[in-house]
Amino acid sequence: MDTEVKKILKDVQNGDLSIDEAVLKLKMQPFEDIGFAKVDLHRGIRQGVPEVIYGAGKTTEQILSIVKTMRDNGQERILITRITEETAAGIRTSHPITYDANGRIGYTGSIPEADGLGKIVVATGGTSDIPVAEEAAITAEFLCNEVTRLYDVGVAGLHRLLSHKEEIMNASVIIAIAGMEGALASVVGGLADCPVIAVPTSVGYGASYGGLSALLSMLNSCASGVSVVNIDNGFGAGYLASMINHMEAKR
Repeated sequence: MDTEVKKILKDVQNGDLSIDEAVLKLKMQPFEDIGFAKVDLHRGIRQGVPEVIYGAGKTTEQILSIVKTMRDNGQERILITRITEETAAGIRTSHPITYDANGRIGYTGSIPEADGLGKIVVATGGTSDIPVAEEAAITAEFLCNEVTRLYDVGVAGLHRLLSHKEEIMNASVIIAIAGMEGALASVVGGLADCPVIAVPTSVGYGASYGGLSALLSMLNSCASGVSVVNIDNGFGAGYLASMINHMEAKR
């Protein structure tokens, strides 16, 4: 994925941006203080991906103010995680937003054309894991990746997963999402030749301890190449998968 700095330099090279305009973009203040928040306006330049709004704990009015600040500074595509339908409806009164109730995630602008190295596979142990999976999948799609969803392919019926061997073997990155005992990540890790990002979910009965059992199982996976993010952290998994899927050699 081209960083914002590369895009600016390419625009100068192609004559779409003057040197003075490029300097102005690079000198733009790194953040804007709007009282309750300091909106990071340089994150796209530093990291290649602009700031994402974490919606949980924020009022609709606060989110609207942050979105307005971003849009006023030229950011049309904005990802907002962990918001309710009510909050999405409130945002929609001032800004167009696409909202997915399953993943509790929304975005302004459109999903861009995929430009990653390959496909990201998002697999879940059960249907109850889909909310976390959709947060991961939509995050990855928003960040310019092609995503294949394999839902309800847990180890309680291993034949369901094995029927998708082609998708698993052709993936560039796999996100394995499961609650209960979290065994899906180890099984996928033992089949795939690509990085596997394990996401424990808070799905399960009493002894699952809100996802802690799955988290510990995934951390103790005997399959090589499995990394683990926090419980229910679909966004973190989707973001990391996108980074892996856009890696380039640094010489």
